[in-house]
Parts: sequence; structure tokens; C-alpha cells
Amino acid sequence: MNFDELNLHPQLIEAISYANYVKATPIQEMSIPIILQGRDLIGCAQTGTGKTAAFALPVMSKLLEKEAHDTQALVIVPTRELAIQIAQWMDGLSYFTNISAMAVYGGGDGISFEQEKTAFTKGANIIVATPGRLLSHINLGYVNFSALKFLILDEADRMLDMGFFDDIMKVINVLPKERQTLLFSATMPAKIRQLASKILRDPAEVSIAISKPAEGVVQGAYMAYDAQKVPLIKKLLIGKEEELKSVIIFASRKETVKNLETELKKQNLKVRSIHSDLEQNEREEVMRMFKSRQIQALVATDIVSRGIDIDDIGLVINFDVPGDAEDYIHRIGRTARAESTGVAITFINDKDPDKFMRIEQFLGKTIQKIPLPEGLGEGPPYVSRPKGSGGGFHHKGGSGGGGGRRKGPSKPGFQKRPSNSAGR
Repeated sequence: MNFDELNLHPQLIEAISYANYVKATPIQEMSIPIILQGRDLIGCAQTGTGKTAAFALPVMSKLLEKEAHDTQALVIVPTRELAIQIAQWMDGLSYFTNISAMAVYGGGDGISFEQEKTAFTKGANIIVATPGRLLSHINLGYVNFSALKFLILDEADRMLDMGFFDDIMKVINVLPKERQTLLFSATMPAKIRQLASKILRDPAEVSIAISKPAEGVVQGAYMAYDAQKVPLIKKLLIGKEEELKSVIIFASRKETVKNLETELKKQNLKVRSIHSDLEQNEREEVMRMFKSRQIQALVATDIVSRGIDIDDIGLVINFDVPGDAEDYIHRIGRTARAESTGVAITFINDKDPDKFMRIEQFLGKTIQKIPLPEGLGEGPPYVSRPKGSGGGFHHKGGSGGGGGRRKGPSKPGFQKRPSNSAGR
């Protein structure tokens, strides 16, 4: 379905056309009519399917029906990066309208805090905020949400995982009872259902491919001891800059991220890192450089596994196995966005086969194990080691790092198929 068939406000349709968006994604096509009807909604879809536009477009459309100078929509998100991204995306679409959006997040300086205060007191139409920073403003007494009509919780599962439940409930307690509430999440565990029952009224539900990677992601894994990982990543990246476009490398520890950045810079690769030790302005500068292709590779912790909206990320590398299946979904969801294609590679050391097997079980498929490149030696076998047992048994899902002849995506980097969907 095209956007001009969804009964959005004419000014917004004009803005969408200028942005070259034509066809709605499934989550957008199913959610937008429900939101325009005024119903509360639970939306569940994998990352990269267009959840942001699914709630932003109908909310902005309804705001355009009657000019207002108050804050009428509040979007609560788990991270600074996501707050910035959503606010910028809304600002881009509102260029031809009188709608204003402001990102509110921690980690900035006194100037940014004052700018946020002005947005609250002067009435930015849409506030996109992280819970902690939002509560800081509320506790100072000048925030007025009496005109609020829309509350949106985005990446709700992530917010609960990060321990924001109490903060969210404190915010909700100061909002008008009469409002339209939208809850969007990539997964729908029991705790999300419990939250929804507390804050939504007779919600409609839309679910699209819950917790599964996009079909365009080609997945593979290498069995590699820790000492083999840096040489392996150099083999995959160095000399292939023209093929790979943008690359994201995820690691679970910031020390690993820092060391990887140093090692890859020695190879003259255009690379920067993002981790919790960077100041907010530094993180924003790195993201700006990555989006503008001034750097080709981004090394990051899971701080950016959700909320990066960049086209043509051809390769995602998990330098280590993520903590659980949901983290894996969000990491590899940075590629193959908006119906494009991409490659996701995971490095599995001798300690992590059990963890990766649980991910495979969750996915309902076996991820192909690719032989290590020549010169790196043999990797560890892909075996499960039951607790209390010194031995192990071979998992049937694939060969060890050095064995096997099946061909995998050993030459990462796929050409993105053209897409004109609003896949944000």
C-alpha cells in the first residue's frame, strides 16, 4: 500500500513524497489506520521494519489537523541515540509543516539542559525523551503535560531490560488520563504484557515477524579462538574497502571495542568506536561521521544495537557471541534494513558454543559455520559441554572452524536492493 492511500494529512503526504517514500512497510500499513482511528495500540515487529514511521506519521498527521502550541505528544525511548534519531527524523518530515520536535536526553551540558527546558516551557509539539532526563525536568516543576494527547513507548522491551519500569510509571502518573497510548516493541515477553495492561485501554495489536531477523540477512559464523579473532577480522576487512560499504563490529566489552579500534587504525582502515566512556558530543560526532561515510567501520558496544538508522550497512560482525538471542536479533538487524540485503557474521570461541546454540534454537535454524581463512589454523570445534562434564558432544549444526567444505558468505557485502519504503 502506498502512503497516499493511508488517509494521512495532505501536508504530511507532501513531505513524504519529498523524502522519496512511496510504499508503506507491513507494520506501517497495519498500524497507521488503527492509530488514526484513535485506538491504543501494541505494535510488535523486528528491528528495521519501520516502527518509527508507524507511530510518527499518524501522530504527526493528527497534530496537523489543529494548530497547537503545546506539547501534545511524548515519545519515551531507552537511549540517547534513539531519541536523537527519532527527533531528527520527525524534524526532517515536518519541514513543510509547523510541527516541532525536541530530543531530551542525559549526558549533555548546561546549555542543552536549558534548550530542553525551553522546549518544555515554550511547547515543542513532540518531545522525544529518555526516562531519567525526562524525570529530571518533571521534578523541577515547570513541565506541563496538560495538553498531551499521545504517549508512545518505543523499544519498550529494551527499556524494561534496562530497569526503567519505575521511571516510566512515575512519568505516566503525571500525564493526562485521557490520551492515546502506543507501545512498540521488538519482542513481547510477559513483562511487556503486564506493562501494557497497566497503561493501555482496550488496545489493538499488530505483530509482524516477532523476534526474527529480516529475511535479507545472510548469517554465518566462524569458530575462532580469542587469539584468532583480530587476525580474522583483518582478513575480512583489509583490502575489501570498496566492496564492503559500511561495517558495524559489535563487542560486549568497551575494552575490546577500544582495542579493536586501535588495531584496525593500524591497518589504515577508516574506523571509530562508540562506547560508554565517550561524552555525548563525541558519540554524536562519531555517528555523524559514520552516517556521512567519513568512516567506513564502526566498532561499538550494544549501546548502538538499537536505534541506528543508516542505509547500506552491508556487514555486521559480532566479535563475540551476544548475551542472548534478542541481543543477537538487534545486532544483526542493523543490516538488511527496509527490504535490503546484508551479511551478519559471528565469531564463536571455545567457551561460547552453548550460548550460540541457544540462539540457533531460538531462530529455529542452524547458522552455517564457515572454515577459517588459510593461515589462521584450526578453530575450536562446535561442541556443547554439559555442566559437570569434562567431555562434550558435537552439535549437528555444522563443522568446526577449520573443517568442512560448504561455501558460506566468506566474501561479505551484498548490494542493497533499491527501496522506497519508509523503513525507519
